[in-house]
Amino acid sequence: MNILHPRAFSAAVLWTLGLLFLGSVVHATESSLACPDWPTCFGTMVPEMSGGVFWEHLHRLVAGGLLLLWGLGTWLARREARDRPWVFRAAMAGMVLLLVQSVFGGLTVILRLPDLVSTTHLTLAFSFLILATVLASATGWSRNATMAPAAAATTRRWAVAATALIMVQSVLGALVRHTDAGMACPDAPLCLGQVVPPLDSGLVALHFGHRVLGLVTVLAVVGLVVRAASVGAPPAVRSLGTGALALVLVQVGLGVASVLTGLAVVPVSLHTLIAASILVVLTHAATMASVAEPPAEHLQGAPAATSAVGG
Repeated sequence: MNILHPRAFSAAVLWTLGLLFLGSVVHATESSLACPDWPTCFGTMVPEMSGGVFWEHLHRLVAGGLLLLWGLGTWLARREARDRPWVFRAAMAGMVLLLVQSVFGGLTVILRLPDLVSTTHLTLAFSFLILATVLASATGWSRNATMAPAAAATTRRWAVAATALIMVQSVLGALVRHTDAGMACPDAPLCLGQVVPPLDSGLVALHFGHRVLGLVTVLAVVGLVVRAASVGAPPAVRSLGTGALALVLVQVGLGVASVLTGLAVVPVSLHTLIAASILVVLTHAATMASVAEPPAEHLQGAPAATSAVGG
């Protein structure tokens, strides 16, 4: 039987990455209110696709495509994963997330871009991306993965912690974006010419906090790489950790470039895309460690220990 729902979930992850990138382009080009109404654009679903309307309406169309794609994946999961009902339930939760996020997308336009609503809109997008990655990994990417219980437990702890940090950092970045704090520190790597700037301004404190948490995140991903190697995690897991570290370093460079270019469209948009990509890689690593089975030699050599871990 040809199982299709893992492919639908995988496609949804890639689609969401593209949608997040496109949303960042919309904001960076100041096209968020190019369509002043919602769900139509100037009263029609087929406006003239030029200027800011092109980016904003394209973003809406791609978001609609994601709803259809996820709906297909959910329907396929209902048919194909009857032995794993959690897959369908998680897919349904993802559909709810998408619908709620769509409503918040409309509210950002109707209410004229309030900071909290816009930040919530992006936070929901990242939350959906994590859920989609878990489903894509558990049903497809990590199938038949093997890992010793000790290595799996260590990898899972570090990957989950790093994923949580990236998520918090992404939400903080959304606040920086939507409160216009991106240039509160107009220099880099210093802030207002100092290692620790005066924090009496809320925007400076927010921007500086984003930078500090970024450094903490780098250390967490380094810790994942080191610990995965020290416990003998499989090459696939070590590669994910190394890939996440490479992306984090690129992300730091894009953050610096965003400031030094005065929030130019390309580095700012790529900054969002790379943050989302890091979330995918780390979530995949955490999921793989969660669903991986002990290798055959471990089952034969230490049945008691395996039983204890499983219980």
